[in-house]
Amino acid sequence: MNKNQNGATTIEFALSLIVFFTFLLGIVDFGRMLFTWSAANEAARVGARYAVVCDDTNNEAQVLRRMQGLLPQIAEIRVVWYAEEGPACTPSTCDGVTVTIVNLDYQWISPIAGLATRIAPVRMPTFSTYLPREMMRQDPNSEALCST
Repeated sequence: MNKNQNGATTIEFALSLIVFFTFLLGIVDFGRMLFTWSAANEAARVGARYAVVCDDTNNEAQVLRRMQGLLPQIAEIRVVWYAEEGPACTPSTCDGVTVTIVNLDYQWISPIAGLATRIAPVRMPTFSTYLPREMMRQDPNSEALCST
């Protein structure tokens, strides 16, 4: 073996390890993004379920708090009640509710995607769920669901 090449194997191993870990972090980060996507869908469903079962049309903060239990990154939601008679309704006259997650950002941690988005996180699409009104407060589990 040549004296000038004693550390060549170590250098090659270190360089290939950097590439390996970069791709490994990219795969893990992509999995994190898919988990966030799935959790946001589920949080929108849970928020709509909470809003439709608990008979208070002014409970947006409580809906947000319930949704943040699943995905703490959620910062802004919209809760819109629908009625056949018009836009204004009471819990007894509403036909359904739509809960929408808006402005949800995702921050990459991997070096490949992270370099491009280091300054600003990636904006995810809006997640929305509509549920028709149930017999509010008639659900046997609604007391447990609506308690804060």
